[in-house]
Amino acid sequence: MAIGVGSLHPEVILAAAGAAALYAWAMRRTPAARGQAACFVGSLVTLLVALNGPLHDLSDWYLFSAHMVQHLLLTLVVPPLLLLGLPTAMADALLRPVLARRVTAAVARTVTRPLPAFALYGVGLIGWHLPAPYNAALEIHGWHVVEHLVLLVTAVLGWWPVLSPSRALPPLPYAAQLLYLFVFGMPMTVVASMITGAEQVLYPFYEAAPRIVDLTPLADQRLGGIIMWVPSGLIPLAAFTVVYFRWVAAEADETA
Repeated sequence: MAIGVGSLHPEVILAAAGAAALYAWAMRRTPAARGQAACFVGSLVTLLVALNGPLHDLSDWYLFSAHMVQHLLLTLVVPPLLLLGLPTAMADALLRPVLARRVTAAVARTVTRPLPAFALYGVGLIGWHLPAPYNAALEIHGWHVVEHLVLLVTAVLGWWPVLSPSRALPPLPYAAQLLYLFVFGMPMTVVASMITGAEQVLYPFYEAAPRIVDLTPLADQRLGGIIMWVPSGLIPLAAFTVVYFRWVAAEADETA
């Protein structure tokens, strides 16, 4: 299978186009700041890059390390940009039908609390990187779609306690956000350490894949683990720094 410009997936393109159209329609009633609109567009562009083109083909057919880049984009880039791109009024309007029913409102309030949100994110991330589910996703396209949806949705929940744009389901106070971000990178660190420290190839699919670069399957696997390990610390650290300075600025405003 040639890489070239890579394959395109109409369902991903249509989903991104639909989200962009819905956002543009919502902006007629709830204007978004330029930075918010840029973040939302950035999340859609990142989603398209992750699930189409050369990165998608490298991930699906050749390189475990490329697949880890894809998963980083789906968990540490797309969700925070998506949440940062939603104005408060728009987010509350989107959540209104969910919160209007007692059952769905109870579920929404539960899964966006810090402990359940972190647990769902961690279970989704670790569970799908265990050898059996991971190999099943590579062998069966339907399971691969489910894998990516689970990673995306649970990552949005994982980021919610820090980046919630909603008044109805608000973020944590600044001090609690700092504590939350301190542990947020742990699930990915667990996955990365498991992968990097393995003495054998964990994923037979990539062991049998054609070698298009000068990497053995085990070296490719360890590279993928390192690719996960570094951003899993740096991105939460960057968010921690931003939240800290926001807290300091808010305290200064209150004092003034």
